[in-house]
Amino acid sequence: MALPKIFTDTFVFVWDFFLTLTNIVTPNLKAGHVVPSGHPGAGGKWPEYVPPGENDSRSACPMLNALANHGILPHDGKNIPFKTMNETVRSTYNFAPSFCYFVPNYIARILKKDYSKDTFDLAEISLHNGIEHDASLTREDTFHQPDQGKPHIPFVEELLGSASGKDSKAKYGAEDSNDVVLLTADDLARYSAKRRIEAKARNPEFSLSEFHKAFGSSNSATLLRIFGSRVSDIRPFLIEERIPDGWEPSVRSRVGLTMAVFNLTVLPLEASTGRYTKELTKKSANVQETSRVGNYGATGMTEANT
Repeated sequence: MALPKIFTDTFVFVWDFFLTLTNIVTPNLKAGHVVPSGHPGAGGKWPEYVPPGENDSRSACPMLNALANHGILPHDGKNIPFKTMNETVRSTYNFAPSFCYFVPNYIARILKKDYSKDTFDLAEISLHNGIEHDASLTREDTFHQPDQGKPHIPFVEELLGSASGKDSKAKYGAEDSNDVVLLTADDLARYSAKRRIEAKARNPEFSLSEFHKAFGSSNSATLLRIFGSRVSDIRPFLIEERIPDGWEPSVRSRVGLTMAVFNLTVLPLEASTGRYTKELTKKSANVQETSRVGNYGATGMTEANT
């Protein structure tokens, strides 16, 4: 089984390379025309948002949950062909076809299913340490909350509250001149580092491999690349798992966001997260040492006075 996987992955990476070249030599899609005509969301007109019901299946991935909440994927989140996931993610979020082929194939592998023939429920892809991982920006660890289908609102609010970027509304076609609040790469790296340290301290079964660190940073990179960092768009997406009215992907590349270009955001973001994690860990250790020394000194003085 290893050889087909090697051949498939090699083909996808070569395909992705040529799609990247295609984007370089072809003009971008026009604003307002990123979602293809005839597809849900074309012209910013999204199908009605309906929150999930008690028996609906949802995952640790807000992007897929949003598709189900708008009926672009089956609203119950069940029996979804992997090929359908490929097609809907491609048309809705403007990821490149290589990207949209690779990720569902990877998910099918970890679920031990056949990409071409099988279906999945959204909840299945919350398999711990599959694509779901500890220290998420929007979910409590599985140890604390086995149901990964719902966001942990305090985490999301803290993340959005950390946004430090500003941009002119004029850039986005707005009439007034107030600034647009943006989440920056540095904001995301700092908060990711904070979550990793807190999760490790609170979760006795904490684990976060190098792969899952990179996957976590790819989730952050999606907020930058696909949502253009705008807090006003990211808020409903992360809290309600709803696509905002009039929204379209920020990526306007002709054949979509390729893995090669995406990694130009992911890799520096993960490097910054790693650096901040080390800094915060060292700072925490220094505080603990200072507290220990202070407590020891206070105890010594008490004994001496006695």
